[in-house]
Amino acid sequence: MKRFIEGENRSQSTLFPERLDDYIAEDNAVRVIDAFVNKLDLKRLGFNRVEPSATGRPGYQPATMLKIYVYGYLNRLQSSRRLERESHRNVELIWLTGRLMPDFKTIADFRKDNKRAIRRVCVEFVGLCRELKLFSATLVAVDGSKFKAVNSRDKNFTRKSVKRRLQKTQANIDRYLAKLDAADREAPEIREVTATELKQKIASMEAKMEQLKVHEAGVEAHPDSQVSLTDPDARSMMKAGGGSTVSYNVQTAVDSKHHLIAAHEVTNIPNDRCQLSSMAGQAAAALDAKSLTVIADPGYYKGVEIVDCYAAGIKALVPKVDTTGSQIKDRYSKADFRYDAKRNEYACPAGQRLTYRFDSVKHGM
Repeated sequence: MKRFIEGENRSQSTLFPERLDDYIAEDNAVRVIDAFVNKLDLKRLGFNRVEPSATGRPGYQPATMLKIYVYGYLNRLQSSRRLERESHRNVELIWLTGRLMPDFKTIADFRKDNKRAIRRVCVEFVGLCRELKLFSATLVAVDGSKFKAVNSRDKNFTRKSVKRRLQKTQANIDRYLAKLDAADREAPEIREVTATELKQKIASMEAKMEQLKVHEAGVEAHPDSQVSLTDPDARSMMKAGGGSTVSYNVQTAVDSKHHLIAAHEVTNIPNDRCQLSSMAGQAAAALDAKSLTVIADPGYYKGVEIVDCYAAGIKALVPKVDTTGSQIKDRYSKADFRYDAKRNEYACPAGQRLTYRFDSVKHGM
């Protein structure tokens, strides 16, 4: 007697095949995607090819392509190649598209050609969530995430990286030249590498040096002092665990009620220091909030940004950080001095009093 749960025989045929709809539960999120996209006026939102051409090869409906894109966004599938693979094997995506399986180039082109329209869809979704009262519209949290770009590190050039590569290439040339001198002194029968091979490697290194100098000039002329060859908008950014990667800085403002994203923006600024007021303003506009509080981590602390938030009627709560580096230099910082309002003086960490005396005689009064 078998003591395991047995599956069905793969070669067993059925008289009445099961419906594809039976594989998708009633509360599955893909049903929400399907209903939401079907209700959108894609022509008003600005999608291309909403009206099919009378001649030529038929194309995919923009609604079908948008469903694939939204499904990928919901399930963290950013790559068009991965979305193509999922359309062949993922039952949810097969149900969502009606067994249509576009290739990765078609998916990528749809995203590239309809950037603004897709952004308007995000606004429509936020509006729908607002109507369903899924937002508290009183408290949002702002944070940034590094999204890796297509551009590899080898094709990203900064002042430091170009200088490092030039030094490394020059060291390789010097090493090959030393080997070439040694090869000239050795007998032909005991040479490991011929002089011709070494000269070819030296010529290759010199060509690489010239190419690096061209990239160096490009870096100096660029406003951000950085050049990415494959993805020009991507930038080299520091990772949380150390090191760097060529990425984008994706800013999101998340509502506190159901943790839904109220606003988002993709930037190539490596840090979050100047993003607070912009994201807070976008969240307030998207939520139509009359009174909004925004919270963020210490990476967003900047006096000007906080002042701008309060000027727009938004309360900002950001931990203050000491960025002076005084402690590293074994010096006191501003935070170490305490103000005594009654005496109108500061208390020094060394136990001394710091006062300001106005000399009336010196100023002719």
